[in-house]
Amino acid sequence: MSKRQLAMVMDLNKCIGCQTCTVSCKTQWTNRNGREYMYWNNVETKPGAGYPKGWENLGGGFDKDGNLNEGNIPSRAGGYGVPWDYNHDEVMLGATLEPNAKPDWGPNWEEDVGEGDFPNSHYFYLPRICNHCSNPACLAACNNQAIFKREEDGIVLVDLDRCQGERQCITACPYKKIYFNPKLSKSEKCIFCFPRIERGLPPACAEQCVGRIRIVGFLDDEESKVHKLVHKYKVALPLHPEAGTQPNVYYVPPLPGPPKLDAEGAPIEGSERIPLAYLESLFGPGVRDALDRLKAEMERRKRGEKSELLDILIAYKHEEMFEIADAKLATQPKIEPVMIGEPRVYGGKKR
Repeated sequence: MSKRQLAMVMDLNKCIGCQTCTVSCKTQWTNRNGREYMYWNNVETKPGAGYPKGWENLGGGFDKDGNLNEGNIPSRAGGYGVPWDYNHDEVMLGATLEPNAKPDWGPNWEEDVGEGDFPNSHYFYLPRICNHCSNPACLAACNNQAIFKREEDGIVLVDLDRCQGERQCITACPYKKIYFNPKLSKSEKCIFCFPRIERGLPPACAEQCVGRIRIVGFLDDEESKVHKLVHKYKVALPLHPEAGTQPNVYYVPPLPGPPKLDAEGAPIEGSERIPLAYLESLFGPGVRDALDRLKAEMERRKRGEKSELLDILIAYKHEEMFEIADAKLATQPKIEPVMIGEPRVYGGKKR
């Protein structure tokens, strides 16, 4: 559906859950005008319900025959949580909140909770943005042809002039990464910071990441780091590939961590702190091979041998993580999306 495809790889072994990516996205794109509850980028703790709450159980995507699955729209209060303002006296000095003002859900509500009992509890962080899928269910579900993939880079965008706010795209997205703007009556989503891409700059979430977990590049470029991680070394895997949307955001799964401890505090040989079955439920059957490859490359490095894979993941030079320069993109109209006032097309062109 596109001539080229930009992709992002996130190394979950390096994510520290600092939410810098979330803040960079929120302050640039979604801090007002009906977008207050939107988190185009969020970092959730896994295992956990995520954001919106229980998104993995809300349907969407395609079945094995390529038909759209039924999906649901998260509720504002129970799914996303209603944004609230903090009161200094209540938060800092222990004053009592009014019963109807006390929130019971919101972004990062379960941060650092995870599963398991001490001393064998476990969790890891999972940053999420729109996956800019090669087979987007949101596009297939839209009755107004308001969603499209840009030919030059495969970024999935919403044409706000065509969007009628029917929200079929939200029900169809298995990742629930499209949001409804009640002030505009339009659907909105992560735009992969395409105005930055067109200027040779990485998405804000990637550039601001203090852990250097995000690598951006074109999948068709065999020399690019994303291509090597996804296709050469096969350590970067899509989230919930069974949904059939062919996502273009990939994850290096977390290593299982130290072994569990028995009642005496001794390590249990062969045990998995993060269950392999759970990682497979997220990233598919390729998890074991990916983890085995990572461990093998780490052993090579311990022996003093070179490892291209580890050099890519360590990311010695920040600027080398972003291979987005492309002559075709340089010819595109440089149009910034307008976030205030009248809605207008995202993507620099009408279709």
